[in-house]
Amino acid sequence: MSAPLAGTEHQPHARMALETALRESEALTHAYLFQGPPGTGKRAAARAFAAALLAEGAADPEDAERRVQAGVHPDLTWIEPRGAHEVLVDDVRSQVVRQAALRPFEAQRRVFVIAEADRMNDESQNTLLKTLEEPAGFAHFVLVSAAPGRLLPTILSRCQAVRFGPVPAAVIAERLEAEGVEQQAALACARLAGGNLAKARFLAGAGAGQRREAETAARATLRPSETADWVVAEPWQALLDRAAAAGGEAEDAVGEALRERLENEPAKGQSPIKREFELQGRRARRRAHTASLDLSLELMSLWFRDLVALASGRETHAFNADRLAELREDAEGRRAAALIGCLELCEDTRRRLERNVLEDLALEALFNRLRRVGGGAAAA
Repeated sequence: MSAPLAGTEHQPHARMALETALRESEALTHAYLFQGPPGTGKRAAARAFAAALLAEGAADPEDAERRVQAGVHPDLTWIEPRGAHEVLVDDVRSQVVRQAALRPFEAQRRVFVIAEADRMNDESQNTLLKTLEEPAGFAHFVLVSAAPGRLLPTILSRCQAVRFGPVPAAVIAERLEAEGVEQQAALACARLAGGNLAKARFLAGAGAGQRREAETAARATLRPSETADWVVAEPWQALLDRAAAAGGEAEDAVGEALRERLENEPAKGQSPIKREFELQGRRARRRAHTASLDLSLELMSLWFRDLVALASGRETHAFNADRLAELREDAEGRRAAALIGCLELCEDTRRRLERNVLEDLALEALFNRLRRVGGGAAAA
């Protein structure tokens, strides 16, 4: 192959496995699991892999690949979580299980891609399992997951794992700069994203405000008695408000999907559909709310992590490369050990929130403890 598959440009192990499967028929299996952190190219690679499989033997391979990329090839089935939340059992049953028994429309194969496969519940996974155990010779399945631990062991055992690692920060920074992000901001967002290109783009764009709020909250705990315009009495409230807004937007998206669905449904059959989407909406709201709050706390942790680096004389290791002036101000005269304590408090609260503790009380307790520890971080 003259060029690597899309999505694998910085994934040498995944590229080698997939190109070998495409080049050597005996290496091609019926089910794959593309696993790795979000934003590492798994989705793009799944579509490119499907395009290569369906183009083989086609009268016009380039046209076949173009239609796969456009999502209109009749032998490609692409399943997404419905309502931004779950891969529903009905979708698995109707679009995968039943269709996988039917011969291809025009290609030599049929390809089924389940994006965010870890969002299948146990019923959906068990419905898929028999098809994975006894697939038709022409059927190929690609499951894409950032959390393979949520998949049943029986699903995992029937898929060949293709691992995607974090994208190097330098690569992400270069990509962001090419998209118009200022150099230092691009480097900072790339480092903060932990190898996740999509997350880096978010922090450089729509998430810039959230990043600043998290930094402001962390800094306020180090100067609880100061009256600077960025010091607020309850810095955690901005984080909760943002999480609530994110949850509301996710629920609204499910509501919009429901309205579109009902346009084509008779009035008599709408009640169960409404109940299903209402449940999805509540779950989507909670998921988005939790993800937003976790990101804010992660960014706070990384701010304290950078302060530890500066207090230890390792400024070049700071992730927030575009905030060095503020970091120097916060790190001046601080003890690294106390700053490590602040970081650990943030991480401990992130773990506690995974257990569904009361968020407002957990955050208030966190900030009170940070003020005590952070206030004592000044070197004697």
